[in-house]
Amino acid sequence: MNKVIFGFVGQIASGKGTATEYLKTKHSASTYRFSTMLRDVLDRMYIDQTRENLQTISQVLRENFGEEIMARVMTEDVKNDKDKLVIIDGIRRPDDVRNLKKIPGFILVHITADIEKRFERIKKRNENLDDQQKTLEEFKEDHKKEAELKINDIASEAKEIIDNNGNLENLYQNLDNLLKKYQS
Repeated sequence: MNKVIFGFVGQIASGKGTATEYLKTKHSASTYRFSTMLRDVLDRMYIDQTRENLQTISQVLRENFGEEIMARVMTEDVKNDKDKLVIIDGIRRPDDVRNLKKIPGFILVHITADIEKRFERIKKRNENLDDQQKTLEEFKEDHKKEAELKINDIASEAKEIIDNNGNLENLYQNLDNLLKKYQS
């Protein structure tokens, strides 16, 4: 069996994390998130994990160590992973895709959902400290921040699209179908 690497791109709360967790739990996939390396740095510095702080540390790292710094880290981690199914959650920049496309078996997957559905999800998931108090207007403003600006451009390069406006069972079925399509 060849290695299958799904890279998920999508707007905030589109379902990338849920899809990743499902494939990890149900299909024993190795999983990686770009935000994990940022959360690690914030934790080490005893700085709250807010969306703003994650974006700031990302910008500081890229400005000081090059735009490709996180893409290079992710690419090496994925290349060195021995599992046959690898999931990358949170592709946001052209450098991410450019580097990952060099790895055999990489497939870019766009996960989509309407903004109202995504707003409901972000309020429920409580991933970042500032998500619970967020208004719909603030959520819309989040989409204008640097980390989110390139997502639509990157998503246009996706080989596969998953509409995640339905329930969990629909998402899981779509993921199982995607996996069947690419595993040999």
